[in-house]
Amino acid sequence: MRRVVLLIVISLFAVLQPSMAAQAHVERPSYWPDPKPDCSVSPCAGGEVPTARSLASALDAAPPGETLVVCQDDSMDRVNQSITTAKADGYFNRPSDHQALSDTEADQLLQINEELFTRCEYHEIQPAVTAAGNNDRVVVMPGLYTEPTARSQPTHDPACDQYEMPAESGDPGALSHDYQIHCPNDANLVAVIGRGPDTAPPPTPPKTNRHGIPNVGSCIRCNLQLEGSGVSADDVVVEAGDAGAGNGGPSAAGNKKDVGIFVDRADGFVLRNVTVRHAREHDIYILETDGYLFDRFKTFYAGAYGVLTFVEDHGVMQNCESAGNGDAGLYPGSGADSTDNRYKPFYPEYRFSQVVRWCDSHHNTGGFSGTDSHGTLITENNFYDNALGYTTDVFTAPGHPGFPQHGNVVEKNNFYDNNFNPYQAGTDVDPFIPAPVGTGMWIAGGNANIVQNNHFYDNWRRGAMLFAVPDALVCGPPPLGSKTPVPGCKLLGVSTSYDNKFHHNHMGVSPGGEVKPNGVDFWWDSFPTNTGNCWWSNTPAPGKKITSSPRYLPGCVGGKLPKTSIGVSNLLNEAELVACFAGFTLGPYPSGNDLLCSWTKTPPQPGGQGAALKADTTAQKRGLATICANGLASRLCTPYKAELEGVSGASSLKTAPDPFKGVKAASSEGPLGSFTCSWWRRADASHRLGMVQRIQRFATGKVDGTKALGYGAALSDAQAGTLFENRCSTFQAGPFALYKLYGAAAPFASMTR
Repeated sequence: MRRVVLLIVISLFAVLQPSMAAQAHVERPSYWPDPKPDCSVSPCAGGEVPTARSLASALDAAPPGETLVVCQDDSMDRVNQSITTAKADGYFNRPSDHQALSDTEADQLLQINEELFTRCEYHEIQPAVTAAGNNDRVVVMPGLYTEPTARSQPTHDPACDQYEMPAESGDPGALSHDYQIHCPNDANLVAVIGRGPDTAPPPTPPKTNRHGIPNVGSCIRCNLQLEGSGVSADDVVVEAGDAGAGNGGPSAAGNKKDVGIFVDRADGFVLRNVTVRHAREHDIYILETDGYLFDRFKTFYAGAYGVLTFVEDHGVMQNCESAGNGDAGLYPGSGADSTDNRYKPFYPEYRFSQVVRWCDSHHNTGGFSGTDSHGTLITENNFYDNALGYTTDVFTAPGHPGFPQHGNVVEKNNFYDNNFNPYQAGTDVDPFIPAPVGTGMWIAGGNANIVQNNHFYDNWRRGAMLFAVPDALVCGPPPLGSKTPVPGCKLLGVSTSYDNKFHHNHMGVSPGGEVKPNGVDFWWDSFPTNTGNCWWSNTPAPGKKITSSPRYLPGCVGGKLPKTSIGVSNLLNEAELVACFAGFTLGPYPSGNDLLCSWTKTPPQPGGQGAALKADTTAQKRGLATICANGLASRLCTPYKAELEGVSGASSLKTAPDPFKGVKAASSEGPLGSFTCSWWRRADASHRLGMVQRIQRFATGKVDGTKALGYGAALSDAQAGTLFENRCSTFQAGPFALYKLYGAAAPFASMTR
């Protein structure tokens, strides 16, 4: 059964977030690092979450490591001002965590900074990081760090071309680890490169089993600690864009580099007490690293993610704030699957590979996102004032290892007031994904997730949603994908949305007891053959009842008999998903067609909702009838043929003409990431078609787990041409990278074939 799940759309776009950048960089094929400690350095690097060293110990001359100090002329003035303010009014680690500063603490902090200032030898962060080695620490004193030397470095420098490598699809131009060593500021404002050059060229094609980085170099900056010396993260600001925007928007305001702070293979890395703002893509990005700690940090208004961690292990994000990001505030993607579904030769014992705790993620398109997020504990956070509070998904782009998503535990969090609408005119967040405004959480095709002891309230559309992702979305069947048989992936199969548990959550009521209902508490697609999904012991506000769609959810005898839960399908919920798919495919992107789908419109505040829900149900049936009448999603429509008979309002859907009829493709040389909407506007039809076909080859590369599982989805040439023509027509779209726009939209079209 081929059907589109709108939920996929949002989580998909969270992963493939098109950057706000001109000339975005294509990423390299990535691998999970060896989880064992590397004892070629002393103390050993990796193998566990690193422990932060105290600021006072930076003055200790005893080994291990040396301290490199970065300051600005006004650093001591800023220190004194910050201490004075904090003594009088306190300070915020995050909006929900206010702290006081005692006289004793203030005196100690002032003395430490006075001594650090006498040792200051650097006025930019990158030179200090470059000079650092294993076990060293870089202490950054209060100030605004725009990194003028790094900003001045060219992007896509021809001198760096020799270090490029093929992407998953074979397309040239991906940035290898050696590229980051030799050209650290091509894409990044500050780059922390933890290991030396590869000992041999990266394998081409990439290995199917992604456990263990091949030919990895020796530690050169392992166990590095990069920290601010102020009262809080507010005192040290790493500015990747327009400093005049402060901590505000718009997203990626004045961006100068793709990434604010980039960390590559730096096992045992600690980052704390800093703010990073306005990067084109990600404010903080860590890749292929075993052992990291991000503590007391803030990120604001990146084009895509506030924090992106990718193929990581032994990691912790804590005490943080992330706001204003075009995709998601926090994104731990493709983490090591170290729980019950683990690859035992690498992960002999059950454990969490990453932890996200004590963070406030708000005013983003998504608060939390994680494609193929595995073994992650998300606990004691606040996700609020986003369009969508939390999403995990399984739709994977080529090179995104780890299908299917598995085994996160989400507990003791607050998901509330996720009613921010970034699609309205005048918003300061520039979204590149369609999101279901008013939703606390969704799990798009994940398995064995546990959602327990959370508060979901005041989410005007829904509290928590769960749906399946048919394997067809991953396999990318011909003519849109590869003809090669794919082990483990069945075109008509469903290997996702099994064994998820929702229990002991508090619905429609705040931790303080205030009644604030969700539009609907729980929503499930009840996809046929899905098993093991259970809801039990969830409590409503006093005097209220749990609301759900469908009305009855399997309780599995208090979770003791999960095999009693079997999906039987739900017409209305399927209708909504398919109607929204059509709306986003056939209407303006990403705002969609609100006649078919209302996801990007702010839902009404709950209360007296019966009539509104009834009207919405009628619209959903009419939308599905329209899709079926036009021959779209035939495999979905066939089982519902009888139920749709007599539904009025079905109409014809207009399709755009083929912009490439009679056109012969012409090739264009250069890194794929350098082709943007500005290029599209100037190109003739032949070169446009050639670029569409080149991007299609890139997008339909392999999708990997511990073995090849499928191929990425693609658009037809006509669909891609129409997408670019529409998306590139807006004034601000010139810098958008075409391949990222394509990657985000392709899954919609794959479901109409």
